Amino acid sequence: MDYGLTEEQKMVQDLCRQIAQEKIKPVREHYDETGEFPWDIVKIMADADLFGVSIEEQYGGMGLGCMGNVVAVEELCKVDGGIPLAMFATGLGTYPIILFGSEEQKQAYLPRIASGKSLAAFGLTEAEAGSDAGGIKTTAVKDGDHYVLNGTKQWITNGGEAEIYTVIAMTNKAKGARGASAFIVEKGTPGFEFGKKENKMGIRASATRELIFQDCRIPKENLIAKEGMGFIVAMKTLDASRPGVAAQALGIAAGALDEAVQYSRERRQFGKPICSFQGLQFMLADMATQVEAARALVYQAARYIDSGAKDISKISAMCKLYASDVAMRVSTDAVQVLGGYGYMKEYPVEKMMRDAKITQIYEGTNQIQREVIALNLIKEAAAAKRK
Repeated sequence: MDYGLTEEQKMVQDLCRQIAQEKIKPVREHYDETGEFPWDIVKIMADADLFGVSIEEQYGGMGLGCMGNVVAVEELCKVDGGIPLAMFATGLGTYPIILFGSEEQKQAYLPRIASGKSLAAFGLTEAEAGSDAGGIKTTAVKDGDHYVLNGTKQWITNGGEAEIYTVIAMTNKAKGARGASAFIVEKGTPGFEFGKKENKMGIRASATRELIFQDCRIPKENLIAKEGMGFIVAMKTLDASRPGVAAQALGIAAGALDEAVQYSRERRQFGKPICSFQGLQFMLADMATQVEAARALVYQAARYIDSGAKDISKISAMCKLYASDVAMRVSTDAVQVLGGYGYMKEYPVEKMMRDAKITQIYEGTNQIQREVIALNLIKEAAAAKRK
């Protein structure tokens, strides 16, 4: 089916499909079993310039925006939902600089990230600040030409592997969410350490660690935007990045569907392929319809964002919510299609089901997405009534 992709987007899609099939597929089981960070695949993706897909050309990227990123992520995640996360989690850590960074910050960091020489990560979540992003406890106290950071961030994707971290910390606790600020912190800065690597159910090739700040001094020039802008930086970053999670979920769902269809043509019961049974045909039809509906919404969201639209929180939440729910349903149904084999690790669908679950949780649980959507609907209705 022609999805109206540009020639550049099709080239990225073909390149990612080749990398996924030739480089990622043969090693996905190994990385899932060991939980090692896939530096060899990271290098392949970096050499293919994939880390710069959505970064502007003037900073060494391809300049293909949200749509380019969505196409790349979907194609890579059809084979594995964890290994490519090194790339698009770097995008999450980069958005604060893209959206709010000074020209000096962009020149200093974006070329490094676009080249794949430096991974990035986003430090927002804490033990008591998950869905309640305004409840962060990490502090940043001004001290002359520096800020001193203290606190701990939890469940940070690319933690310990990334070189560049965008971190949200409180510069004025008395102001609540309005007292939060955003900073750039580089790996190796004295007082910046990492906690244990988490042992996860899925996306096991992706590193997830604590960030620990103990009297960590960073130059005042590492402040993103200005003091008090941290919560806005965080929310706008998540609005921009959620289509990437949606694309991850879409890719997992599409990959699970492909595996289910192929298996149904090969597996025989009662003397014929199981794809000949109407009950299973209906399952496959429903799975395929859900995948196409998710793709339509994700692509529409990406194109809307690339159009320069200002208020993207509703469509961003919608595509993340819907695609991740589809990923969970379709991957679970794929396990069912494969029956006992689907439950075994030598078949990829059980991994796809494990990988799919996180897409309903991180970058805002799907319950939070529904709240974002509803509040935007109410706001839009109130605005329409005033007119």
